[in-house]
Amino acid sequence: MNSIDLMIHEHKNILALVEVIRNASCRILEGASVEVDDFRDMITFARTYADEHHHGKEERILFREMMERLGPAAVKLIQHGMLVEHDMGRFHLGELENALERYESAPNTRDKLEILINAGSWANLLQRHIDKEDNVVYTFAGRDLTDDILRSIDSEVEIFERQAEEKFIQEKALKLLKELTEKYQ
Repeated sequence: MNSIDLMIHEHKNILALVEVIRNASCRILEGASVEVDDFRDMITFARTYADEHHHGKEERILFREMMERLGPAAVKLIQHGMLVEHDMGRFHLGELENALERYESAPNTRDKLEILINAGSWANLLQRHIDKEDNVVYTFAGRDLTDDILRSIDSEVEIFERQAEEKFIQEKALKLLKELTEKYQ
């Protein structure tokens, strides 16, 4: 297994959610009601698949190796770029969740706006973030980490993947994504 190729593949699934979020948000702008449960499902996918699963591999395995082995440029790129953006994504998901809870208990225009702002902010952030990882971070890692280290990363990622499969994390998340994609094409 090539772990970088796997992470690039996972980005395609995350970008599919970005499209779902944008489509759901556009429907609201066009007058549809806020489908609170659907947005909660989007948050579930974002937290389980994008954050815990995908970012988990990056943060615990790939980024760790890059910071340990590739010097100050890698440390800056990871600590002041990628990890900050991971945290910003978590912030937007939390704010989206809070706005959904408020809206569900007392529907109002201000919370509808907060739903759209945070859904759109997460989607835009992740789209830009993925582009940087695919075209800068992963290229840097693939080019500058030794073959031995890359094989070690692949081995760790394989274990990580197996443990997630035992908990059906990928299967459940991708099923949820398929359902959301069918609804918000």
